[in-house]
This record gives sequence, structure tokens and C-alpha cells, in this order.
Amino acid sequence: MAYGSLLESGIFDTHAHYDDRRFDEDRYEVLDELFGSGKLYAAVNCGCDVRSSESSLALAQRYERMYCAVGIHPHDAKNADDKAFDAIEAMLAEPKAVALGEIGLDYHYDFSPREVQKEVFERQLCMAERLDVPVVIHDREAHADCVDAVLRHPKVRGVFHSFSGSAETAKILQKAGWYLSFSGPITFKGNVKTVDAALSAYNDRIMVETDCPYLTPVPHRGKRNHSGYISHIIEKIAEIRGESYEFIETLTRENAKRFFGIKE
Repeated sequence: MAYGSLLESGIFDTHAHYDDRRFDEDRYEVLDELFGSGKLYAAVNCGCDVRSSESSLALAQRYERMYCAVGIHPHDAKNADDKAFDAIEAMLAEPKAVALGEIGLDYHYDFSPREVQKEVFERQLCMAERLDVPVVIHDREAHADCVDAVLRHPKVRGVFHSFSGSAETAKILQKAGWYLSFSGPITFKGNVKTVDAALSAYNDRIMVETDCPYLTPVPHRGKRNHSGYISHIIEKIAEIRGESYEFIETLTRENAKRFFGIKE
């Protein structure tokens, strides 16, 4: 059964993880309330491996305005085999699977060897090009290699989720047609780098996300994150760009709909 508001208003959370174990006790209650309130227009739940991608797809099929991205995260790159790639490609054929992700590089934790991360990332970029689907990029302390990788694939379109790069990197990516998505850290005190990047974001290339249950924005840091808190991210972006809340909410929602190919 599908649930959810069909109102042409509200926020679009472009990156969430409601399949995470932190939602095991009240997952559907949280989502029923968020969608039922009409404040959440839509959300994309992002997979990190085959199992979480399957869970993301199941959530997307349950809720009218929930969509999913499926892919192999750099943390799980060491476990990726042909069977895993085949499973991801099969899921991308489903109507509610709107992107390949999250994929990319993570040099902070290095849970998978960097060369393996690069190989799995490259293989998924090639898949995205072949299937003509957008990608969701995870880039943690790997800015140069991530940017180099995506620029080698000019036919691939995508978004750098929870963007943490510089304003200069933001301009390079946007000139190549890439989107930037901003999350809770933009509200953190002293995060000048992300504020500068948000200021440099083009109107047609900016989106917002929670990455919930992680990266909870101020004033709720320390709590489990959810899409209801995304309003604080929109407020911060509106403040630093000198725009109204309503303008940024509408702008980011319409950008997300265009990026993910959601027409209704």
C-alpha cells in the first residue's frame, strides 16, 4: 500500500537512510508522520550495498513519495563481486530507483583499500553512463580523486552529497553540470568552508538533504536526525544567500525533481 502527500509543496530530502538500524523501532511511525504532515514532499533513501539497496527499494515501494538510490558504497567496495554489480543493475530497472548511489571514495575510514575503492567507483560510473542514470557521490577526504573520476565521464550526471569541498571545487563541478547537496554541517559553528561553497552554488545546481540518521543540524545535534530537521538547513542557506525560506525550499525541491527525473 502506498502512503504520502501529493501536495505540490514541501521539502525534498535528497539523501536519507531510513533503513538504518537506528530506525528499527519506529521507522514507519516516523515516515507516516513526516509524509502525513504534508511538510515532506519527497525523500530518496540511499543504499550502500546490495542488502541496504534492497531495503531502500522496499521503502520506496511502500511510500508514494519515497524513492531510492541503489549502489555500492566505498566502505563495502572490498566485498563487491560480479553478483553484487548484477543485483544493483537489476534494481535500477525498477521505476522507484532513481539513481545509482551512494558511490565514491572515502579516505577518512579506508574500510576498503583505496585502489579497490577506485576500481568499484569506476565500474559504477561506467554503469551509470551505459544505463543513463544519475549518480549520488560520497566524497570524504578524497576531493581530488573524486573530482578527477567524475570529470573523466562527461556523459554522467550526478550530485556530490553532503558537499564538503571548497567553493573552488564547487565551481569546477557545477561548470561540468554537477549538482551540490548540503546537509547538517552547514549549520555547524565555524564551518566557513561549507558556507562559502553554498554561497557559490548556482541556483539550478543546489539541493538539500539530511543524510539521516547522521549529521543532525543545529539546534538538534546529538539527536537522531530525520527529514523534519531539514528546515534548519534550508533556513541557514536562505540566511547566507539573502533569500527567503520559501524561495530556497521551492528552489531545492524543483532542482531535486529535475535531477531525479520526477515529473509528478
